[in-house]
Amino acid sequence: MPATRAAIRATLSAIVGLTVAGCGGNGQPRDTGEEPSATSPSSVRPTSAPPSGATAPRGEQMKIQITINDQRFHATIFDSAAGRDLLAQLPLTVDMVDHGAVEKTGPLPSPLSLDGQPDGADPDVGDVGYYAPGNDLVFYYGDQSYFPGIVLIGRLDGDAASRIAGLDGAVTATVEPRAA
Repeated sequence: MPATRAAIRATLSAIVGLTVAGCGGNGQPRDTGEEPSATSPSSVRPTSAPPSGATAPRGEQMKIQITINDQRFHATIFDSAAGRDLLAQLPLTVDMVDHGAVEKTGPLPSPLSLDGQPDGADPDVGDVGYYAPGNDLVFYYGDQSYFPGIVLIGRLDGDAASRIAGLDGAVTATVEPRAA
């Protein structure tokens, strides 16, 4: 009989051990210390949906119009706390400078909310961002890597990124809700 109890205990111990080893105590897969693969969910970034950390849409995403010199561009602003704060400041005029040959940046009149946002982001060409430490609106037209303080708030439409890339030096952008 003792051999049977020992076998049962060993079997139960193995089952519990496998269950605990597969989870991190909170029902989530355990952290193995390995970097996520290129196809893991944590490294996949949607291209047409709100950025990670943005709230679920409460309604339609807002379209804006950007005018620089005599050129008009359009963008879609995600329904996030930061996006809603930007929309509440419209219309506005922003004096922007070229920064690092990848982005146009310019100060906003008031800070945007960071509620629900990650600590930083890795913007793609064509993203509209907010750089929180500088309180800047940003239009990305080149490759910018992950940086703390970047919040993705929208996406430029069509070929706007390449057209903005063609604008040399400092510019003044008028940003307003897009007429339907």
